[in-house]
Amino acid sequence: MAALSDLLPVDAIRLDVAADSWREAVEAAGALMVATGAATDAYTGEMVRNVEENGPYIVIAPGFALAHARPSPAVLRTGMSWVRLARPVAFGHETNDPVGLVVGLAAKDAAEHTAAMGALARLLADPEAERALRAATGPDEVHALLGGAAAPGAGAAAAGPAGQHKILTVCGNGLGTSLFLKNTLEQVLTRWGWSRYVTVEATDTISAKGKASEAVAILTSGEIAKTLGDVGVPVRVITDFTSTTEVDRVLRDTYDV
Repeated sequence: MAALSDLLPVDAIRLDVAADSWREAVEAAGALMVATGAATDAYTGEMVRNVEENGPYIVIAPGFALAHARPSPAVLRTGMSWVRLARPVAFGHETNDPVGLVVGLAAKDAAEHTAAMGALARLLADPEAERALRAATGPDEVHALLGGAAAPGAGAAAAGPAGQHKILTVCGNGLGTSLFLKNTLEQVLTRWGWSRYVTVEATDTISAKGKASEAVAILTSGEIAKTLGDVGVPVRVITDFTSTTEVDRVLRDTYDV
């Protein structure tokens, strides 16, 4: 699997980009993936339509949007882009607006970018790293910080639930924001020492409805929770997909610990 700094080259990083709307911000992220050979212009349109059709669920943390769409012929290779805006713009998210950072993702399949999503999730969850990224003065500095993303640490073991449990993390496409949330949840499970007891599967809304009976809970955004409706298992809303504190709280509530 490719590393974060491999999928996000220096040429795909732009700082202080002018955008007057969320569409322009997403288009800027798409243009960088086109320029670096990850996708065609058609994919940029698909990212815009994803928000138009599914709402601003891609705004997965305060000030941060992960722009993406389903794999399609418009994706030439798995790649990413990084757009820090000169002025934040509103995506229409209830709690995480306005957005000042848009990361674009073009995924060829469900596997190659898994490690990169984990590294990005850990970086943005680290207050010191997040501040350094916000203060970076040029693309080379951002790229160096991305290349230094640390591996997750293991926490002390704790008594886990009996048997093997599954939790689903869900987004519109099953490849972007759901994978980001999966990595944050797995960090918490590792810290608890529960990784052997609970598996986490990232999936899309359609598949989640069929797989819900296999799971003890579903973690997702407010927009996707409304789309899922009643699936027979608890659907827990996460506001900040980078927050291990919020995920820890929801996990404790799920298991009543």
